[in-house]
Amino acid sequence: MTDQNTSFPATEDMSLLIVDDDKPFQQRLARAMEKRGFETETADGVQDAAIKIAQHAPAYAIVDMRLEDGNGLDVIEKIHQKRPDARAIVLTGYGNIATAVTAVKLGAIDYLAKPADPEDILAALARKPEDKAQPPENPMSADRVRWEHIQRVYELCDRNVSETARRLNMHRRTLQRILAKRAPR
Repeated sequence: MTDQNTSFPATEDMSLLIVDDDKPFQQRLARAMEKRGFETETADGVQDAAIKIAQHAPAYAIVDMRLEDGNGLDVIEKIHQKRPDARAIVLTGYGNIATAVTAVKLGAIDYLAKPADPEDILAALARKPEDKAQPPENPMSADRVRWEHIQRVYELCDRNVSETARRLNMHRRTLQRILAKRAPR
């Protein structure tokens, strides 16, 4: 059973692993993807996902970037070591360009901001490698680009506020206020 709006072959392996430590979101997404024809399995973190991948590497995966016991990029890497043809996407509420590039280098086919709509996730999973993603309806604002840059430098400085502020030539308290706020749209 597949949705008519997607291009999944009827005979294709529709196994899907959802790795997210936000249990309510994980369960809602699992139900939504099951309704669209996937055989879903869930994992709460890197360790749980590693066990499930070792037992059966899925054809598809949806992986949260930040997990309680590690980084979702480790899960992407494990999936592609076991099954190079797997199609995995990364979801994150803490997106930045550096991690998106790393995710793609490790084998992810797309990188979406949380909370992502199941239809957007399905479109990303179904997209052929040669097809380009549609340009965003609402591209990042200048404030969001600035925030992304600050987040990237902060991560590169191992989350050291003083070092990040020094490198950005910014007052430490100003940086702390920026980091305490949610990402601009």
